[in-house]
Amino acid sequence: MARKIGFYGVIAYCLYGLFFYWYLFYFADTSLSFEFEGTSADPVTFLNARELMLSEEYSKIRNLLFFLSTPFEWLFYLFILLLGLSNTIKKWAAQSSKYKFLQTAIYFIWLSVFAFIATFPLSYISYSFSKAYNISTQSFTSWMKDEVIDFWVNYGTMLMIITVLYWLIQKSQKRWWLYAWFLSIPFTLFMMFLQPVVIDPLYNDFYPLKNKELEAQILDLANKANIPAEHVYEVNMSEKTNALNAYVNGIGSNSRIVLWDTTLNRLSEEQILFIMAHEMGHYVEKHIYFGIAGYLLLSLVGLYLTARIMKFVIHRWGEVFKIRAIQDIRSLPLFLLIISMLLFISSPLSNFVSRYQESRADKYAIELTSDVGAGIQTFQELTRAGLSQVNPPILVKIFRYGHPTMLERISRLEEYEVKNRSKYSE
Repeated sequence: MARKIGFYGVIAYCLYGLFFYWYLFYFADTSLSFEFEGTSADPVTFLNARELMLSEEYSKIRNLLFFLSTPFEWLFYLFILLLGLSNTIKKWAAQSSKYKFLQTAIYFIWLSVFAFIATFPLSYISYSFSKAYNISTQSFTSWMKDEVIDFWVNYGTMLMIITVLYWLIQKSQKRWWLYAWFLSIPFTLFMMFLQPVVIDPLYNDFYPLKNKELEAQILDLANKANIPAEHVYEVNMSEKTNALNAYVNGIGSNSRIVLWDTTLNRLSEEQILFIMAHEMGHYVEKHIYFGIAGYLLLSLVGLYLTARIMKFVIHRWGEVFKIRAIQDIRSLPLFLLIISMLLFISSPLSNFVSRYQESRADKYAIELTSDVGAGIQTFQELTRAGLSQVNPPILVKIFRYGHPTMLERISRLEEYEVKNRSKYSE
């Protein structure tokens, strides 16, 4: 039975990969419909022939790597169970320490190391392509440093979660998922509070915006929006990428407005102010808090479904996967497999909500700045810097895009300008 499941798993993954290769490289049509040709949203009007070619090539490869990576993770956890490696790792942990917490920590470090090794080739291919297309400027040493930091941050965070989770499962096999959800609420808020001041600085250096004149203009915009901001931060991302970005993260007193130095170097002051107004739109409309609420709601449903699916799988294929009970630490790969699958399945919904919020932030930005030209030029420059597709394939949009497509964003700005013109001409 184990061989059969493994064989069908590999076949399914290969067919899935071939489907997306065919879909992205041969079937999907990214051309614009007639009404958008020649407009500001048409990449022909603001990208040269080489940039057009590179954006199509890079986007296809990047999208294919995305669709291959997540199911590969599922395949990895499936084979960890089928080959009995989960059982072997548990034995190593039991032989290494008599303390339960240390056994869990040792078990998880081995599982994490194997996962890192298994997924490293795809991660490296993604980094290499990004470097080849001049999106990444990061040296291999710097990239590996970030990978190692990622590993330990994820390991430390997940170890806390797993330790508490399996303690809850042992205490209540029926309602552990509900108790875990209740505990996830303060933990999520704590991590969001911690992110800007503890975790983010592990990867990059943050410092107050050097251009004080620009900072004053940004803070003036914040004042108009009734946002209690005192500082704007910049981060030295040019050492790692040519892409552009700005964001607001954190909650409460730890919230930060952050600009990448690549954004500062490549965009005009008007364009930067438009981006900042967009980020302020998220704050004004409380998208961070709606996001937290949505995440907690999805996690409640996800934990409930995970508990039901784990119970069913262990009851039916427990012997094949060498899992005796749900509270056995050997069930962890199954737990991670199910969570990963549910996250992937739910991503169209979470992306849809995110795109709606981003559209609202775009609308707020144009109403606050009244600078349509700066908005259009900003989106055009973001497209050029990231070699993005203006009109990506529908499956890419559904599963990958947390922002509206550049076609949608630019065309909405043009519509706003036309409406405004006709309003004033009446």
